[in-house]
Amino acid sequence: MKTVVVDGKRVAPSKVVCVGRNYVEHIQELNNEMPTSMVIFMKPNSAVSEVLVSGKNPLHYEGEISFLIKQGRVSAVAFGLDLTNRVLQNELKEKGLPWERAKAFDGAGVFSSFVSIDESEVEKLSMQLWINGVLTQEGGIGLMIHKPLDIIEEINSFSSLIDNDIIMSGTPKGVGSFKSGDIFVGKIFVGKKEVLSKEWITK
Repeated sequence: MKTVVVDGKRVAPSKVVCVGRNYVEHIQELNNEMPTSMVIFMKPNSAVSEVLVSGKNPLHYEGEISFLIKQGRVSAVAFGLDLTNRVLQNELKEKGLPWERAKAFDGAGVFSSFVSIDESEVEKLSMQLWINGVLTQEGGIGLMIHKPLDIIEEINSFSSLIDNDIIMSGTPKGVGSFKSGDIFVGKIFVGKKEVLSKEWITK
C-alpha cells in the first residue's frame, strides 16, 4: 500500500476522493459546463505518490488543498497535485466515456506531508502553487463552490470515508503542462500564516 506522512507518521489511505469543477474560473478556463451537482471521481491507493514525474505523455498539473479524514472529519491538510492526461481526458469526454484512465494512473496524486489542523481553521485555508519561481495558482475555501463539510456529506451519501482517506477539494485557475526539471513549490496557509511548504523537482 502507498503511504503519506501525517505529523511525521506514515499512514495508508484506502482511496483518494477528488472534487472536480469546484472553482468557477477553472471551469471557465477549460471551457467546461457549470455542473448542476458535485463532480466526484476517485484515485486508487496506487495513484498516491510523493514524487512528481512528468511521464511519457504530456501531463497537466492541478494544485489542490487536500484533506486527511479521521472519524469522518478533517484532521489534517496537505498540498496535493492532481495530475491529468488532458489529451486523453478530452478524448474520453468527447466519447461520453469515463475518464479515470486520465486521472487515476500510478503517480497521479502527489502529496506533501500532512499537518494536523483544527476543524475551526478549515474555512481559513488557502493555497499557492509556484512553478520555477512564478506564482501560477492561488485559491482558497472562500472561492470554492462546494465547501469541505458539504463535500464530506456528499461523499458519505454513496461511499464510506474511512480513517486516512484523502479528499482533494478541486483546483483554482492556472492549470497547465509541465516538464522534467520544473521546480514546483506548493504552500498552504491558514489565514495569512503559512503552515506548510513543499518543493518538488520534476523528474
